[in-house]
Amino acid sequence: QVRLVESGGALVQIGGSLRLSCAASGSIFSLYIVGWYRQAPGKQRELVADVTSSGTTKYGDSVKGRFTISRDNAKNTVYLQMNNLKPEATAVYYCNAKHRFRTSQNYWGQGTQVNVSS
Repeated sequence: QVRLVESGGALVQIGGSLRLSCAASGSIFSLYIVGWYRQAPGKQRELVADVTSSGTTKYGDSVKGRFTISRDNAKNTVYLQMNNLKPEATAVYYCNAKHRFRTSQNYWGQGTQVNVSS
């Protein structure tokens, strides 16, 4: 079992920056690919970015070049640095942890709200 707690969501102006944090507990953190997903009202949940324990990253097309995911395995924490935020970034951001080998072990946090306004 993995428990994920997100923090850092806020109201920010267009072009601003925000850093989200996801703190994990309960299992061997290095066995999990950890990522950020977001869900805007009326839309499907989509991948923002994810990172393996060795640091390999993957980004959604809409955030490439502006968002950076990073991981501190010693602190069991994953970060999402979001720069040059646009209104379409407004969504609930969820942290996800997927076991590298056991697909049934897939966990979600409770989400943190990000609002981008003018």
